[in-house]
Amino acid sequence: AGMNGTTIENFVCVIFNVSFMNCTWQVGRTASGDTQYFLYWKTSRKEDFTGCQDYIKDNCGRHTGCRFQNVTIENKRAYFLVNGSRNGQNIQSISDYIIAEKLTPPLNVTVNCTEASHGCEIWWQPPRTSHVKKHACFKYEIVIENK
Repeated sequence: AGMNGTTIENFVCVIFNVSFMNCTWQVGRTASGDTQYFLYWKTSRKEDFTGCQDYIKDNCGRHTGCRFQNVTIENKRAYFLVNGSRNGQNIQSISDYIIAEKLTPPLNVTVNCTEASHGCEIWWQPPRTSHVKKHACFKYEIVIENK
């Protein structure tokens, strides 16, 4: 339902620093200056939607993103709802979105180099994440620079 071309486009949410999430989108192709969008989300079908409290706005004052704090997505699911209106008519709802997480660096990196073995041993702990609990999911690359 809703007017054609009013649905948001390129809806992307990025989780960073473990518990913060920024969601951004572009207004619909036929969205006029009085079109306004409202974002809600939840992490299970059983709970109620939580509305955005900190919108990002474009030059027309339309909502084009939201900043969330204290985000946890432990079960790897998130449900989003974007609604709004244009001249009193409903906008089209979204169906596609992307959630990504910018990982923090590995924790407690320790390096032990010895002249006797002409080598180094490096240890670290996996980064903190909002939802990935299996350490086997991570792959690491080490770049060694001689100075």
